[in-house]
Order: sequence, then C-alpha cells, then structure tokens
Amino acid sequence: MTLGKCPYCSDGLIEIRDKEVQGKKVKLYACTNASWQTEDGEFFELTNSSTCHFKIWQNALGKYGKWLSYKEIRELLTQESIEVELISKKYATKISYTKHITLNSEYGVSVIWD
Repeated sequence: MTLGKCPYCSDGLIEIRDKEVQGKKVKLYACTNASWQTEDGEFFELTNSSTCHFKIWQNALGKYGKWLSYKEIRELLTQESIEVELISKKYATKISYTKHITLNSEYGVSVIWD
C-alpha cells in the first residue's frame, strides 16, 4: 500500500514496511527509492543503492504516547503540518494536549513547541 508521493524525491512513493525493532513489530513509512539495512535489528542505515532518505517510524512520537497512523502520514505528506494529540505522564498523571508536527529530514517528524 502506498500513502502518497515522496516529498524528498521526484519519483518516489511512500510505502508501509513491517520491521521488528527490539522484539517489537513497528511500521516504517519509507520512500520506494530508499532501502534500509540493519545488522543488529535496532540501527537502520541506508544501502549504497538508495537514492532517497525519507523515513518515518510509526512510533517516532512514542515517548509522547502517540503512534502515527496511515491517515496522519497521508495528511502530513500533503500539508506542511498536522495537529496530533500527545500525552504527558509527568507527575504520575496523564495530561493530553495537542501540538503540530512537521516533516524533518533527520528524525522523520518534529513537534512544533510554541
């Protein structure tokens, strides 16, 4: 399944790939022109044949209690930023709040803290 056109290269499409990281199954949203390899199952790096570096891990915002859905990735590919609900577990209570996220070439996505 493809989610949209790649914002980083002219002919790539964003597809969903199943990966296992630290024993957990996680989706990787990556460009069709990007191939990722791993030796230890934790650190993924581009192969020499890759022509694009687009990737977003489904759990990129996991420390904020948020896993990115297919719908959110589709919206993010067509818009500059989208609003998501995050959860803070500070002081032993859960607090929900909304923030905007944008694409980030190094980390996949970035939270806009204003």
